[in-house]
Amino acid sequence: MVVYWNPLFGGMLIGAAAVLLLLANGRVAGISGIVGRLLGGQRVVDNGAFIVGLVLGPLVFAVFKGSLPAMTVSTPWPLVALAGLLVGFGTRMGSGCTSGHGIIGVARFSRRSIVATVTFLGSGLLTASVLELVR
Repeated sequence: MVVYWNPLFGGMLIGAAAVLLLLANGRVAGISGIVGRLLGGQRVVDNGAFIVGLVLGPLVFAVFKGSLPAMTVSTPWPLVALAGLLVGFGTRMGSGCTSGHGIIGVARFSRRSIVATVTFLGSGLLTASVLELVR
């Protein structure tokens, strides 16, 4: 059971941050929307603070744990960049990202968010299954 404490607390922190943002600003914590508004020059202080918090989060973790968790990325960087662009395109096409739809939208029982989240998860499952078969 000890294995699940970090993900449990991480999920609780994400949920608490999302609720706090919704209560304080009336905004949904969708990262793609926050980044889009920041790049568009809207609510720069609010959106910038949220992004700075995302960047500083792992550093705070490292201070308390002594180091960052080990992580290896074996995928070539051009493919990672292409995947990022496709995700960005998908978030615009889907009117939001997994954080906005999956965390806040589903919690608000938004039909659109539930459909989007099922689509995200189904697409990911299908893609991972096909890639595993190809290997």
